[in-house]
Amino acid sequence: MNGADLIRQALDQLWLHRLRTALTLLGMIFGVGAVIAMLAVGEGGRREALTLIDGLGLRNLIVHDRPAEAEALRDLRTRSAGLSLRDLEAARESFPMVEAASALKEVRVWELFSEQGDSDARVFGVSPEHFDLAHLEIRAGRRFGDAEERAAAPVAVLGSEAARALFPNGGALHGRVKINHVWVEVIGILADRSLARNEFQGQRIGGEANHVYLPLATAQKRFAHPLLASEIDGFRLRVAADQPVAPLAEPLAELLARRHGGERDFEVVVPARLLAQQEQTQRIFTVVLASIAGISLLVGGIGIMNIMLASVLERRAEIGLLRALGARRKDIVRQFLTETAVVAALGALLGIVFGIALAYAIGAFAGWPVAWSPLTILLAVSVCVGIAVAFGVYPAREAARLDPVKALQSE
Repeated sequence: MNGADLIRQALDQLWLHRLRTALTLLGMIFGVGAVIAMLAVGEGGRREALTLIDGLGLRNLIVHDRPAEAEALRDLRTRSAGLSLRDLEAARESFPMVEAASALKEVRVWELFSEQGDSDARVFGVSPEHFDLAHLEIRAGRRFGDAEERAAAPVAVLGSEAARALFPNGGALHGRVKINHVWVEVIGILADRSLARNEFQGQRIGGEANHVYLPLATAQKRFAHPLLASEIDGFRLRVAADQPVAPLAEPLAELLARRHGGERDFEVVVPARLLAQQEQTQRIFTVVLASIAGISLLVGGIGIMNIMLASVLERRAEIGLLRALGARRKDIVRQFLTETAVVAALGALLGIVFGIALAYAIGAFAGWPVAWSPLTILLAVSVCVGIAVAFGVYPAREAARLDPVKALQSE
């Protein structure tokens, strides 16, 4: 018989024992589904992590001012003035591999409005380089430059959400916004960057859509700040591409601690380390799911071996007749392996549907993203068929080794 005839005969045999076939398929369906769901959720997590870490900058070192209670802050200021632009300059001078830097200072806002609407957006003064280091893109207009920074110009760049709130009728670009007592001109609007989460490995990230950005000098000179506050709230350093980032964290912390009278009133964040921690967590998650999927596939393979052994016992007379009519042992092996492959293929197809549904169910329940790769489905189907055929070899060989005379006499 040719391949089509073998497949047709295999389907007839499976349909003849459809309940037994359905029970056998369950192991393969669950196994393939678990593999597909595992890889889809894992790929989604990997892509989301890369998107989130992009906001921090994989080659950045980020320094935050550590908050303190009022009483503790007064005591702290007797030894340390907090983060300052001089700290930033000292870091740049001490580490020649730093190729870019930016500072940040948040403005305390009690009113933020335009002629069309108001907003609860947060307002930050930033260096012009901040947009590059934070990977913020301009959708309309432009960002401010060094000249506006030096002049403490009253200009602003709005996040997309802040622009919609302040100018619901449109026309945000070149519009005027009042922040506390200062009017500023809108010269740019950020492109929307939707993130699934606003936190990554304990670090707040994103939120730029509801931010307003001013030149750092504007924020420092035109707005009042608490008496004991640090000169800046934090800064970023971007390390050259050919230099490692993580090893610089501790020397940077030591440098700042010496400048702050031995106080570590700051936090150094290494996005590259956060990504490594995320990947480690993802690997553990993948190993656990892969183990579950592997057990399911093994159970399915044992089920296939069981059904094929039962089929051999039930069809001894048929096998004997085929051998008597001239069928060779390899023909019998091919026939039974075809039936095994058909069972595996059906289980794989149904498993794909189950896996897709399971992946989206996990994503919806846990709030995890789901992403697909053609290799995901190909890998799951290949593993499924491979395990099934491997477990089907023994029953096929047992059928081929039957003595034709004894097989015919068993009827």
